[in-house]
Amino acid sequence: MNAEFFTAITDIEREKGIPQSYMIEKIEQALLAALKKNYQFSAECARVVLDPVEQTVDMYIQRTVVETVENPHTQYSVEEAQAYMPGAVEGDFINEPVDTGRFGRIAAQAAKQVIIQGIREAERNLVFDEFTSKEHEILTGVVTRVDPRTGGVSIQISSGAGSELTEAMLSAGERIPNEYLRDGDRIKVYVIEVRKSSRGPQILISRTHPGLVKRLFELEVPEIFDGTVEIRSIAREAGNRSKIAVYSNDPDVEPIGACVGPKGGRVNTIVDELGGEKIDIVRFSDDPTEYIASALAPSEVISVTVLEDGKSCRVVVPDNQLSLAIGKEGQNVRLAARLTGFKIDIKPESQAD
Repeated sequence: MNAEFFTAITDIEREKGIPQSYMIEKIEQALLAALKKNYQFSAECARVVLDPVEQTVDMYIQRTVVETVENPHTQYSVEEAQAYMPGAVEGDFINEPVDTGRFGRIAAQAAKQVIIQGIREAERNLVFDEFTSKEHEILTGVVTRVDPRTGGVSIQISSGAGSELTEAMLSAGERIPNEYLRDGDRIKVYVIEVRKSSRGPQILISRTHPGLVKRLFELEVPEIFDGTVEIRSIAREAGNRSKIAVYSNDPDVEPIGACVGPKGGRVNTIVDELGGEKIDIVRFSDDPTEYIASALAPSEVISVTVLEDGKSCRVVVPDNQLSLAIGKEGQNVRLAARLTGFKIDIKPESQAD
C-alpha cells in the first residue's frame, strides 16, 4: 500500500510538474490536520514522517512523562510510560504509534482538503512562474468565448510547447476597436503583466499595447530580431494607425526597406494580424529636425524649427499639405508628437511669417 502511495506522488510530479518534496510536505500537513481532528491535543504533540526512500509513513503522538497527569492526551504518568519503555522517568518522551484505522470521516475529509488545496496551490504557482517569464512577450491564443454584454474575450494561451493551456481574459479596453472575434479564432496577444490573486494567477493580455507592434516586427523582420535594425519609438492608436521609428546599425542595411520587406510582405503580414491597422515606418535621426520631418510622413515638410524650451517645435508645410500633415481629427500630428516627444505646431507656408 505504501509503495502505491509513493508511486502516486511520483506520478503527480511527472504529470503536473509538482515537486515530490512539496507534495510530501503538504501530505504531512494533511495527516497532522487529521490527527488534530481525531485526537484532543495540539499539533506540536503529533509527528508525521514520510520517507520516500524507505517508502514508509510513520505517525505517532509524542507524550511527555510527568509525575502528575493533567492532560491524558499529551502526558503519561511514570507508571504508564514504563509499560511502553522500561526505565522511563519523568521528563522523557514516549512516541505512541497512531492507529489510522480510528480516523473518523471528518478527520479523513480534513486531510483530503489539505492535499487538494496543496495541489491547487502548487499548480497556481507553476502557472505564475511560467507566465511571469513571458511578460512583455507575444503568445498565440485561441478564442473560447466572447461575452456580448461586456465585450470581454476568454482566450486559452500556453507559455510554450508542451505546456498546459491556461485561460486569460482579454478585456474590452484591451481589444482592437471594431475587431470581430469569434470562437476558435487564433490570435496573438501581448502579455502586459502576471499577478497573483486569491483565485490563481491573473494574466493581463492586450491587443492594443504598442509592445504588440514591436514584437510582431521582431517576429517578421530578421534584421530587427538580430539587432541590425532597432525600433527606437512607437506611437499607436490601436485599430487605426501606428507610427514606428527605426534605425540601422549597419550602413548597408536600409531600415525602412527591411521592415517593409519584398513587395511589402513583412509589413502586410503585421497589418493583417492587426486587422488592417495602417503602419507608417519612419527613419529615426538624432537630429530632431530630421526626425520630426520624417515623423509627419506622408506629408511634405518645408522646415522644422526647434523652440528654446527644447520640447516643442514649429513646422512649416506646403499649403496643400496642411490637412495631410495634421491628419483626420489631428491623428497624424498627434502620433508624430508621441513618436518624437515634441509638441508640434504646424503652419502652412502662406502663414509662415
